[in-house]
Amino acid sequence: MKLVLAIVSTDDTNSVIKALAKERFQTTKLATTGGFLSKGNSTLITGCEDEDVQKVIDIIGTQSKKRTELVPGTGPFDANELIAAPIEVTVGGATVFVLNVDQFYKI
Repeated sequence: MKLVLAIVSTDDTNSVIKALAKERFQTTKLATTGGFLSKGNSTLITGCEDEDVQKVIDIIGTQSKKRTELVPGTGPFDANELIAAPIEVTVGGATVFVLNVDQFYKI
């Protein structure tokens, strides 16, 4: 048995959960915040059999879209610069961890 932890954008959370549920994978959602942009995201926890791991990862990947956003620039300001130029960054997608599960109990 495996435990799949997926960190996804808040924008993609509902579609990922619905797609997983459609394939009968139960998922727990934790609201989390990313450190880089301090944006909201969700950590999804899904337990599955070893042979289903790739299917879970494929569903997460299909529903978690990468996109670009403009964020306020931060950095050294020049005396003539009042506002730093925005920076384009890639957001979305998913970060997925797959962990071995030694024991599982549903009590």
